[in-house]
Amino acid sequence: MRKIGIDYGSKRVGVALSDEAGLMAFPHGVLPNDKALLDTLKKIINDNKVGEIVIGHSLNRAGEANKIHEQVTELVTDLTLQLGLPVHLEPEQYTTQEALRFQGRTDKTDAAAASIILNSYITRNK
Repeated sequence: MRKIGIDYGSKRVGVALSDEAGLMAFPHGVLPNDKALLDTLKKIINDNKVGEIVIGHSLNRAGEANKIHEQVTELVTDLTLQLGLPVHLEPEQYTTQEALRFQGRTDKTDAAAASIILNSYITRNK
């Protein structure tokens, strides 16, 4: 089953997709975090026959909810209600820094971070 990984940010949202078997994640793209975000995500999910959604769980260094956490919770609720697919939260601390270490800053950094989040989920749930 194909999975989508989402690295939610206040300005940009990184997206990764797994292979059809759901065993490996690949960067897909970076979306602007605007009013069209939900519709764009739904289109990507439907077009790619995604069966599970993995979103980076945004917490501060103390493990407490931060300002992005509330927006992520809203996105989880919207996707769950509108698509009826399972949505999983995966810790996302330092994934952008990890992506930067691997490839440097590019226009695909957030997509690379999304693939790190998704690969982490896949590895933990094998």
